[in-house]
Amino acid sequence: QLDADTSRSAIPYSTISLPKMSEEAASSAAMISMITESPTVTASTEHKICNVSDYQIAARSLLPTPLYEYLASGTDDEQTLAENESAFKYWYLRPRVMRPVGSISTATTLFGQKLSLPVFISPAGVHALCDEVHGECASARAAQRAGTLFGLSQHATRSIEQVAGACDAAQGRNANLWYQCYILKDRDMTLRLVRRAANAGYRGIFLTVDSVRFGFREADARNGWSALPEPHRLVNYDEEIANKPQSSESKKSSWLSPEASVDKTKIYAGDEDAWDQNTEQLFEQNPTWEDVRWLKREACHDLPLIIKGIMTAEDAIEAVKAGADGVMVSNHGGRGLDGALAAIDALPEVVAAVGDKVPVLMDSGVRRGTDVLKALALGASAVGIGKPVFFALAVGGENAVVNLLQILQREVEAAMAICGVESVADAKRSLVTRHPNGGVTRYTRSKL
Repeated sequence: QLDADTSRSAIPYSTISLPKMSEEAASSAAMISMITESPTVTASTEHKICNVSDYQIAARSLLPTPLYEYLASGTDDEQTLAENESAFKYWYLRPRVMRPVGSISTATTLFGQKLSLPVFISPAGVHALCDEVHGECASARAAQRAGTLFGLSQHATRSIEQVAGACDAAQGRNANLWYQCYILKDRDMTLRLVRRAANAGYRGIFLTVDSVRFGFREADARNGWSALPEPHRLVNYDEEIANKPQSSESKKSSWLSPEASVDKTKIYAGDEDAWDQNTEQLFEQNPTWEDVRWLKREACHDLPLIIKGIMTAEDAIEAVKAGADGVMVSNHGGRGLDGALAAIDALPEVVAAVGDKVPVLMDSGVRRGTDVLKALALGASAVGIGKPVFFALAVGGENAVVNLLQILQREVEAAMAICGVESVADAKRSLVTRHPNGGVTRYTRSKL
């Protein structure tokens, strides 16, 4: 949550240094002294990384306020942002005892691809804001080392091919990379980007459908975060514009033309107070389910296509009718429509509608191993994490992201053991319930 203080003066984006450590944060710098493979990582002399949320606490002391709030904030009143996490507390586990749990496995399979745990890195852009040197390459290698899936955003700061190459070169392991796309006004560019991912060896495609418009983030407007700070670039767009000349006719109709100066386009800056309102003007404003059929037919007929941003049973059914191989329950981490249900509360109706036909994934609000187990019990095949990856990157780069995933794996395994669940497939709906009093008791963490 952001501070209630609204009196901060706006800071022009060009003055933001990213994300170099200030002298003020130097005392916290001891926190990055060493990232080990142990689930408990020293974050500072006073604070240890013991859980996922600890990374956000640590990152806040390291990052400039405008950047931290860009990563952490939601839209409008941030109701959905807050409830994404708190809603998990209103689902209760029903532990079963006297069951064999001596051979617990957190491994699962998704579209024939083996994951060491049912947690993956959701696609989210601009990782270089937190790791200037490696960007998305660090996050992808971390997922590879942890044995799970990495989703590369169309708004990445490293190219489709760079990320694939970084993983190919890492310890000779086979990476599980997926690519996330939007339907752009420039339909040819949409297809070219997806085809590049397929040619680079990506194993699946996420199509994000909840971003015809982005929600307004007041924190970004107050902080002057209206553009992507230099020297960062959305490199996949840059490469397409530079390398793919268009016909004179398509130049007239395409919002992005090779003759345009990319620095002046709304990819990087614009007239709006918040950056997302500038970048959203890239996207098709009149999409239909026929676009899903088109994308599946033209660019990813040999790859699984997951429709990301589904929050209702009706849309889940339409997605499957249109040829989706799976759906992903997500409210964009509380960065889209404020007042929408928490993702975990939207999950049951989507599973009831299509869970017997296609895998159902989810993200938004996952912070604990018990959150993961609750989602699995409600019918999710796997869950994604987004914001925590940025905070881990800021604290300790690739190794910290590996540690983040190890923390979740340890917590999932412990929750499974205590609940009498030996495999991911054994997490059934009977494992979770609402509170007997209707689940209206406000969750409060005890103060030790």
